[in-house]
Amino acid sequence: MSLATTSLKSRGNDLSHSDLQLKVLNTPSVDTASLPRFADAMRSADLYPLRPTALEIFQVNVGKMCNQACKHCHVDAGPDRKEIMTRTTMQACLNVLATLGDVTVDLTGGAPEMNPDFRWFVREIHALGKKIIVRCNLTIIVANPKYNDLPEFYRDHNVHVVSSLPFYDARHTDRQRGEGVYDESMRAMAMLNAVGYGVEGSGLQFDLVYNPVGALLPGPQAALESDFKRELSRKHGVVFNSLICITNMPISRFLEFLVNSGNYQAYMERLVNAFNPAAAAGVMCRNTLSISWDGALYDCDFNQMLDLPVAVASSRSIMEFDAKALHDRTIVVNQHCYGCTAGAGSSCGGQIT
Repeated sequence: MSLATTSLKSRGNDLSHSDLQLKVLNTPSVDTASLPRFADAMRSADLYPLRPTALEIFQVNVGKMCNQACKHCHVDAGPDRKEIMTRTTMQACLNVLATLGDVTVDLTGGAPEMNPDFRWFVREIHALGKKIIVRCNLTIIVANPKYNDLPEFYRDHNVHVVSSLPFYDARHTDRQRGEGVYDESMRAMAMLNAVGYGVEGSGLQFDLVYNPVGALLPGPQAALESDFKRELSRKHGVVFNSLICITNMPISRFLEFLVNSGNYQAYMERLVNAFNPAAAAGVMCRNTLSISWDGALYDCDFNQMLDLPVAVASSRSIMEFDAKALHDRTIVVNQHCYGCTAGAGSSCGGQIT
């Protein structure tokens, strides 16, 4: 498998710095001067300031190391990234989780499985009785023999597996993720199916994530799910439960693509013109808390990648977790938030409306 690209950080690209990404998003030009501020759009919809509801998703990014380096990656993950969550920080997460009620722990990366303490962390979360989601990129399962037993490990800990697949054919998938990714993904899906994932009646949830290949909004989730299920079953005999459609966010490597291809203005206009107040009311940052590899706290995974911490000066780290202060906070928004509120909306759980 060859990588689709390399990280912005390894290339020394200016957009590897979050402050420069925010500058692109917030500096009006001749072309973008007419685009309204996201906060103003929310204010017009009587949704500003945006505040949390009950905490339901405890999303933990255990590191930026990944066996892939996809062109659209908002994390700027890759094999060259060394940022990794330590067991000490994981234990701090566990200490907080033990005080929380019915929350789902959503483990992401990079490829979260590449963290050397990943399996220990999953076992400890499972022992607390929490529901677990792992954002698995599929190819990690077949990338190295030491990962080949991941399907059994996930089954034994009742992990909900969520995996990104750009499309149901090789051409679109490999263009975004690297040569050979599609074939390896099909092998991994078959291995997951073999232990019951995605199989009706097994109780083992296996979902796929679709991001458009290009500067487009995703189509209707239900129709795309039907297409994916039909084509993947017909071509490869593999199955899954649900398709999750996520809009590409104008940050990191996707922002680089938009700028370099001359699509930035048109894409931002598309997001702004598709602003949906109903989707805005249900955005994931309202019921989610995002924890970075170093333990810092954010409203969502996208804010994390832009270094926009929670607006609670006394509780910006998992080491100083204050549930009440975090519940009472105002959610930090910026221009990239149009990505979650366009059209049917977008969240880590799929379309909102």
